[in-house]
This record gives sequence, C-alpha cells and structure tokens, in this order.
Amino acid sequence: MLFGRDRAVAGECGKFFETLVERCRALRPIRIGVVHPCDRVSLEGALAARDQGLVAPVLVGPRGKIEAVAEAAGLSLAGLEIVDAPHSHAAADRAVELVRQGELEALMKGSLHTDEVMGAVVREATGLRTERRISHVFVLDVPTYCKPLLVTDAAINIDPTLAEKRDIAQNAIDLAHALGISRPKVAVLSAVETIDPKIPSTIEAAALCKMADRGQITGADIDGPLAFDNAISPEAAKAKNISSPVAGDADILVVPDLEAGNILAKQLVYLADAEDAGLVLGARVPIVLTSRADGVRARVVSCALAQLFAHRRLEAA
Repeated sequence: MLFGRDRAVAGECGKFFETLVERCRALRPIRIGVVHPCDRVSLEGALAARDQGLVAPVLVGPRGKIEAVAEAAGLSLAGLEIVDAPHSHAAADRAVELVRQGELEALMKGSLHTDEVMGAVVREATGLRTERRISHVFVLDVPTYCKPLLVTDAAINIDPTLAEKRDIAQNAIDLAHALGISRPKVAVLSAVETIDPKIPSTIEAAALCKMADRGQITGADIDGPLAFDNAISPEAAKAKNISSPVAGDADILVVPDLEAGNILAKQLVYLADAEDAGLVLGARVPIVLTSRADGVRARVVSCALAQLFAHRRLEAA
C-alpha cells in the first residue's frame, strides 16, 4: 500500500483520504473503545467508521445518555456493545482497563476533555505508557501538496525536550511506514535553515540529524534546521542553495513546539483547504484524539489511521 509523490502524476492531489479509506476497507475492522460518546458528532463518527468497515466500536460511557443521544439523532445502536460507566472520568478509566485486558485494539475520544482521556492513558500504575514518549501526529491532505503531510507534535507535548523530540519524530516515522511510505523524509523545522545559537530549535534540529546518523532515530531521512518554505517547496530550497534529500519534498514536519505546530496545522486547514486527521502514538494502542470542531469525516479517516497502525503493529509482533 503505497501513497506518495507518484500521485502528482496521476493528478490525485487532495484525494489521499479517499484512497486511504477505500484501501482500509480490505483490512479486518479493529475493536476500538469510544470513550464517552455522548454527543451527536462523536457517536455519528464512530458509527460512520463502522459502516465503512474500519472499526468495531465498543461504546464506553453512561448507557442512558448514549441511548438518548442516539435516539435524538436518529441513530441505531443495534448490535453495538455498550460498557456502562457513570461519567466521563469513569469511562476513560474503564476504556484503558479494557485495553490492558486485551479487549480493545485502539481508543477514540468522544465528548470529554482531552485531559480526561489522556490522564487515564498516562497514569503511572494503570495507564498505557510504553518506553516511548506519547505524541500526536496530524495527517493532512493538502490540495496543493501531492502527498500526505504529517505534522508533529501539535496537540500533546507543549515544549518538548530533545529526547522527547526524538520519540516524537520516531512515532511519526512509524505512522508514515504504516501509510506505505518506506523511507519518509523528515524536516525538522525552525525559523531559519542555518544553525543559530540564539535560536534553540536550530541546535536541537542539528542534534536530531546527528542522532539519526547514529541510529537513535531510524527508518527515515532527516534534515534540519529547515524553514517551512524550504521544507516543502523545491523552488525555495533551490533559491537558498540547500542540497538535501529532504528539502522541498518533506513527508513529515517536526515542529519546535506545540504552539508552532498547532498554528501550522490549523492554517493549512482553514486557509489552504486541507483536510486533517490525527492519531496519538507511543501508548500501547493508537488513540484517535479529535477536536470538538472535527466533523464526521475527520473521525472516520482518523479511525482508518488507527486501523492501519494497529495492523502494522500486529504484523511486526
């Protein structure tokens, strides 16, 4: 399953998500715990992903409230498993427990705060931590960029350290591999493309490149620091005389901090008509962590990402 720059020849810019969902229908649906799906869009998104053959949802939350939402929205819960939990905190705890028991292969945030579900995930004794730092990856389908663009981390780690950025980059690389990008090109972003001691992100970018040289980050070509323009534009990279296998052709953008990443991803969505989906990685299972502003389609595509990643993990085990 290969998605990449060959799509430019076929004129498929902006159609990556359609291709992704279509191809994922051939895979076995994964059991996904939908945590507190107590509003229409979170419930409808889970049911739509089920109807596409991507997931088998297990609804975790207050049964009465879930049933009331479904009735008001005209949605059928026939055949769905509901695990009753009295409130959102309890739903998050119960969903994490089901993962630990091997009952679920992924989680999906419903109508509760991110802190509630992630609090249960990262809890020391009972959560889903691994040796890897947990991070979020946006996958963007940008009409003017003829391959998927991954942006990380724009949702979990506020001001990551160098060691945390290593894990953030590796998580994104692992997702790119699941998408079929065998050797992703990783651009470590800053404001400039040269190392400046006054700009800490340029020094960390250079350190990440050397870490890749030493095998501390694997499976990708990494370059940085790169400014956004010369990371995604061959013309900009040429104008700056940057000789690099990554510059002008990045698959993954590693941002300096959460603020930069969040602004970048939302600018692409609201000003460049990009579609977005996303996944939290580094835990025992992939986690669909959508925004309250995300519609049904973003939730469906995010479920497809979780399905792909879960299958790749099983294959590698």
